[in-house]
Amino acid sequence: MYTLNDILTGTGGTLDPQYPGPADLLLREVVIDSRTAGPGTLFVALPGQVYDGHEFVVDAVGHGAQAALVRADWQPPGPLGASVAIIRVPDTLRGLQALATWWRSRFPALKVIGITGSIGKTSTKEYTGAVLATCMKVFRSEGNYNSETGLPLSVLRLQPEHEVAVFEMGGGSRMGELSDLAAIAQPQVGVITNVSHSHLASMGTLDNLAYHKGELVRALPPAPEGVAVLNYDDERVRAMAATTPARVITYGLDPAADLWANEIESQGLGGVQFTLHRAAESMRLRLPLLGVHSVHTALRAAAACEAVGMNWKDIVVGLQTGEAQQLRLLVAAGINGTTIIDDSYNANPASTLAALNLLMEMPHPRLAVLGDMLELGDYEEEGHIKVARRAIEVVDRLVVVGQLGRTIGEEALRCGMAPERIFFAPGNAQAIDYLRRVLAPGTYMLVKGSHGMHMEEIVEGLRAPA
Repeated sequence: MYTLNDILTGTGGTLDPQYPGPADLLLREVVIDSRTAGPGTLFVALPGQVYDGHEFVVDAVGHGAQAALVRADWQPPGPLGASVAIIRVPDTLRGLQALATWWRSRFPALKVIGITGSIGKTSTKEYTGAVLATCMKVFRSEGNYNSETGLPLSVLRLQPEHEVAVFEMGGGSRMGELSDLAAIAQPQVGVITNVSHSHLASMGTLDNLAYHKGELVRALPPAPEGVAVLNYDDERVRAMAATTPARVITYGLDPAADLWANEIESQGLGGVQFTLHRAAESMRLRLPLLGVHSVHTALRAAAACEAVGMNWKDIVVGLQTGEAQQLRLLVAAGINGTTIIDDSYNANPASTLAALNLLMEMPHPRLAVLGDMLELGDYEEEGHIKVARRAIEVVDRLVVVGQLGRTIGEEALRCGMAPERIFFAPGNAQAIDYLRRVLAPGTYMLVKGSHGMHMEEIVEGLRAPA
């Protein structure tokens, strides 16, 4: 719960004397969408590319919001009522971030893990949180709350009972963004998954992207409090060891890493087995993760858990717990006796190739539904072509969605895939209609595309009835 004084202190804002709200005002939640406002909420009017949140202050109050954070010069179009507190700040985004930073500072004993990288952030966050939850009170940021607006909202949900928090940190829109996110969440542990072709439209080059992702580990406290968990197999991530003041733990498939794995065996949808090496210890593990690429997820989760003080034996038990399979890539029963491998949350070339490698482990018939991979910059055409060339080695049938997805289909044709095995879908509805007509019993179907393609609609459209 937040008092009105908490909001004023945290934001540095000024209470509008015309709309002071009740003196004993208590707030339970901060929201930025007027549709989710209700009694006990503070609505933050954020500027946007299409809409300005100030246009929805009245709507938020109508839904029950009892306070609103607004720009200093904003004026309501009409009376709001005496029960509403209006707090004015020069910049509402900065005000939200300042409030979250202040709220985080109220939990000095809290251990915080920040996770960033090109791919694997969400799965690492979920798996790390699930392992920690076997022994600790854990907070995990929800969904894609990893941006300059989403992360502050996550931080503002911290409660005194939490012992450790795991935050996904996206970034990618500008240099300095991850530094700003780190200043809000104040992590002692920073995990870098990898650096690959995503956000190149804004960052330009992989070296620029690596420098940007490295902002997280450069912002960590010095050793021994600060710990940077780095992917030894990615040379750009490995090089970040020289830039952080924190203690470094490396992970990977190379024996030179602090935590490494070999003898990897995928069990398809049954999980993955491998031998884990830590110092002089070696142990054989079978985990409820999908695909060989998920071994990296397990390694960085283990390293992050150890970095916040979790007992190693408890970590090993937590890694193997079935309940820990709370990852983004899901398996669902589809219509006509098919199996859907749902990796629709997001996509770039590296993650799509990994998903196709998992599909390769399934029996025939195999089908992939691939959509646009966005924000690739100059790598856009090459990235889609690489995916196409791998897809023709894996699938019996290919469905491509969107304008960039069309590039995948056209390259598959050029490489010799029969035209009748490829369907070019202008949108999700057409893909669903086509697939309902052609899906054969026993088919394993991968669905993958960038978040902006909303390919979860295809998954929902093809799920077997409950």
